[in-house]
Amino acid sequence: MTTLLAAHDALLFDLDGTLFRGSTPLPGATELVARAANGGHRIGYLTNNGSRRPHRVAEHLTDLGFTATPENVVTSGQAAARLLAERLPAGATVLVVGSTDLRDEIADAGLSTTEVADGANGVVQGHSPDTCWPRLAEAGLAIRAGALWVACNVDATLPTERGELPGNGAMVAALRTATGMDPLVAGKPEPWLFTEAVRRVEATKPLVIGDRLDTDMAGANAAGLPSLMVLTGVSDARAALEAVVRERPTYLGADLGAVEQEAAVTAPVAGPPWRVEQAPAGLTMSHDGSGGPADDVAALRALCAVHWAAGGGPVRVHAADSAADAALRALGLHPDD
Repeated sequence: MTTLLAAHDALLFDLDGTLFRGSTPLPGATELVARAANGGHRIGYLTNNGSRRPHRVAEHLTDLGFTATPENVVTSGQAAARLLAERLPAGATVLVVGSTDLRDEIADAGLSTTEVADGANGVVQGHSPDTCWPRLAEAGLAIRAGALWVACNVDATLPTERGELPGNGAMVAALRTATGMDPLVAGKPEPWLFTEAVRRVEATKPLVIGDRLDTDMAGANAAGLPSLMVLTGVSDARAALEAVVRERPTYLGADLGAVEQEAAVTAPVAGPPWRVEQAPAGLTMSHDGSGGPADDVAALRALCAVHWAAGGGPVRVHAADSAADAALRALGLHPDD
């Protein structure tokens, strides 16, 4: 039996919704990461937040009980700095719209930083609560003059204890409107954060693990990397079943425990004990009575396999027996939901 863990030499984790929720580690998460690290697997912690340096993220993870060092952490700020450094001459001047940590990341990449448009060869934009109109105005002038524009991410909102607040994407949208230009995006769902993580952890067979289809899974697919979606965060079973091609995961699991399951079992494949058939009204699912476990996520994998092969999209699922009815209710896929 080859588990997902055994099939890969590195695990690249999304953070919130995958390893923890808010300030609480998800059940078994710290232990799973420790077992993987102790077994020789390389660990990467990926964050779309480009406003904090890796050591700050590592400190937060350590406080939550995870084994983490700055070398394990890969941020969209690092990915943005690499994009700029690869496309601009050494020492080129970059106008920074964002935090002092992002400015330091750009400097570490061998580039000069500025706050004014004159002479700027590039513009990097990351989240900062201190971003103001004068800085956006300077960035707009630089972009219109031909500066290379890189955004750490285009997340429209930023979750806080008070609710959803404007994220970096909202500020990026302001410059898009003002300049008519689009930036290169370093973070998810583009591939650059993932390729930077592979480079930094020196992985040869990495597995991306996340909870969001539109960022984690889409980014992994864009980078050509296999992925495991866990149902502990944002994207639910219906989102997975109806996912567009570019957002479909390679593997599906209820939680991080799937990493230690057989790889073939966690892939979306139709087969016993679940039978899924296409019908005019959608999909019909039944349990074949073979004695196999009536596992809810196994049912979801079977549904995905059949529905994706038929093209995917919105669909209704009907139960042909009591076991299927219970599984659909547990997954939030029952017609009555």
